[in-house]
Amino acid sequence: MKIAKNTIVSIDYTLTEVGGEVLDTSKGREPLSYLHGNGNIIPGLESSLEGKSAGEHLNVTIPPADAYGELDAEKMMDLPREQFAGIAEISIGMQFSARSDRGEQIVTVTSVQDDTITVDANHPLAGKTLNFDVTIVGVREATKEELDHGHVHGPGGHH
Repeated sequence: MKIAKNTIVSIDYTLTEVGGEVLDTSKGREPLSYLHGNGNIIPGLESSLEGKSAGEHLNVTIPPADAYGELDAEKMMDLPREQFAGIAEISIGMQFSARSDRGEQIVTVTSVQDDTITVDANHPLAGKTLNFDVTIVGVREATKEELDHGHVHGPGGHH
């Protein structure tokens, strides 16, 4: 069976950025399973898998526009330290949940000054070219329940 819209796809993968640093992998875990054609994985990887079959292996390089998007300068903000009242130690890399006009989002501290904390609401992989080493483990028809819910049920998916 070939990968097409509304099939359940299981993949083993290793994600690296340019330079070879491993960002994520399924090694040592269950394969990642997802409902194809429903925006459950990044667009560039999904389109690369379209039409492939179980047992195939591919290496895919995905530019930021087809992954997590380009870095958006508007998502980087300088906030007064007072907004972090009650938090004694703030360091680069800490993450906080913040509410904005875009809803709730995760922000990462990128700079700490005496009176100003700089946070970034971009996805941590925004602006990065990503390399995927993927082996397709399985392809099957989605169940009616999976189609209704828009995601995988059972191993590798939501329950």
